[in-house]
Amino acid sequence: MAAAKVQQRIVCSAGMDIEFKCLMKTFNKFAVIITGLVVMFHCSTSFAQHSPKGAKTDDGGSGDESGEVSTVLTAHSKDAIFKDNASYTFSVKNTSDKLEYGKVSYIITDQFNKTLHEDSVLIRLDKQSSDSYNFTMPQLKSGFYKVNFMINVSDYDDTTRRVFGIRPEEITSTHPKPADFDEFWENSKKELAKVKPEYVITEKLEMEKDDRRVYLVEMKSLGDVTIYAWLTEPAHPSKYHKFPVLLMLPGYQATNPPLIGRDYDLAFINLDVRGQGLSKKSMDMRREDYIVNNLENKDAYFLRGVIMDCIRCIDFMFTRKELSLDRIAVTGGSMGGYLSITTAALDKRVTLCAPQNPFFSDIYNMDHGAVEWPINHMKDYVRIRPGLTFDQVLDNLQYFDTKNFATKVSCPFLMGIGLLDPFVPPNNSYTVFNNINSKKKIFVFKDLGHEVGNKYYHYEELWTRDWFALF
Repeated sequence: MAAAKVQQRIVCSAGMDIEFKCLMKTFNKFAVIITGLVVMFHCSTSFAQHSPKGAKTDDGGSGDESGEVSTVLTAHSKDAIFKDNASYTFSVKNTSDKLEYGKVSYIITDQFNKTLHEDSVLIRLDKQSSDSYNFTMPQLKSGFYKVNFMINVSDYDDTTRRVFGIRPEEITSTHPKPADFDEFWENSKKELAKVKPEYVITEKLEMEKDDRRVYLVEMKSLGDVTIYAWLTEPAHPSKYHKFPVLLMLPGYQATNPPLIGRDYDLAFINLDVRGQGLSKKSMDMRREDYIVNNLENKDAYFLRGVIMDCIRCIDFMFTRKELSLDRIAVTGGSMGGYLSITTAALDKRVTLCAPQNPFFSDIYNMDHGAVEWPINHMKDYVRIRPGLTFDQVLDNLQYFDTKNFATKVSCPFLMGIGLLDPFVPPNNSYTVFNNINSKKKIFVFKDLGHEVGNKYYHYEELWTRDWFALF
């Protein structure tokens, strides 16, 4: 098979001088920039791959290379979610001057890559012709499934990989929350409260423009670790006008720079959690080591401190008289989505929560082939530590599982996911979403991986401004 032509999506950061809509879109894309580079590699198989064989005529001579075979796969549901039977149309076009014959087939697997069903149909494509083939899948239980559509004809092979869902609102986890989950996190917050924050706020005049102020905030968090955040706000607050706040939380190993825009009615806080961005000053380690740092000890695992960093940042907001403390939103993608959920779950001062593709969702079901990262790093970590087992690690990680925090979120909730996500399978995402008990909405992008589309960002902007009564 010839090398596939793959459409790549490049995640890039826009300029700082932009309106709220662009700020939100830029931040959330930037929040996953580190994992985004990996995603582009993993998700390359999610696009239709056109792989023409070496064309030959019936008598063994060279065929007409002016044309080609192309395919289009269309789900009979706008988000590839179905009530009972999934169905697709596979359209094939032959623009060459050669007869093509062979078959179109599909294979359905679960998220662990176990084959559940397959079928095929023989096809004949005359020169300069097209045809379409309808497929209705057999009934499956609630969940998400991978489906590979393949065409194999005389001079062309192609595979299109997609994911579809069956009644995802019924998805639940088979692994319960630890009995002392709430107690564990209450004790963590009590431990944080004993740490004096020692806030140091420095105005950065050289960074200011568009009538907005920029402050670098330094503070102490759990374990006396120093962390940093950026606060940007309109330059002319008054005692009658307080600014709602968007707390923007970072993706895995991403730097979280200040956002400077022309929004006259909003303040932004960009937090660098420990071990990331400016906060590497007190905890710097290799990217590979970050996710497994003290993995065997829930009291010392790095995410415990990271989550408390977010709570400490909320504490900081409550020292600022110009901020509207009953209008605090948290948002972010990937690890930033995870931190949005954990922060809203543990701190009721948060009034809106808008995560995208939150990782660490339903951790037990990330194993057995469902995802490669970070399970591969965790198993490597266990392998070199005598006496430690992966089952012990999974048990420990239940204290950090997104689905277990989700039950504690009480504020309005907006979430976006991509069905082709190689790090957060949609089964895992829906386990989280279904555990949310507050007013909620989800956007599903059937052809995207570890990202969401512009439709989500536009809605998030309007949704946030509506809840904050900003017009």
